[in-house]
Amino acid sequence: MIGCIFCSIVAGTVPASLVYEDDTAVAFLDLFPVHQGHVLVIPRQHCADLTACDPVIAGHLMQVSAALGPRLVRVLSADGYNVWTANGAAAGQQVFHLHLHLLPRFETDDFGLRFPKDYPRAADRAALDELAGRIRATE
Repeated sequence: MIGCIFCSIVAGTVPASLVYEDDTAVAFLDLFPVHQGHVLVIPRQHCADLTACDPVIAGHLMQVSAALGPRLVRVLSADGYNVWTANGAAAGQQVFHLHLHLLPRFETDDFGLRFPKDYPRAADRAALDELAGRIRATE
């Protein structure tokens, strides 16, 4: 897609520090890392977000992430890692080419998604069951 920075990386017209590539996916170090070793895993084929991605390709991105995450932990002596994606501007997406973030995590880091102050707070079972039914019934 013209103007997409990640498509330009896939095409080789913009430099990237690749850590993995195959016919479906490319993984590279983020130019603006949260921590050293912050990796982005993207499909070669342009799709805006997870909703627009073929489920087989999305599954492959997760397989790549599952293989790379433990490598990051070993190489960086990290304590763990996160895998996450943002779908849509309201979720924090800034580059509209699907990408999964692999974030090495350290006991001493200050990064993280934060839950509200009143979390955890149990939800009403009837409300949960009603919402679950609506989700199951929707295509």
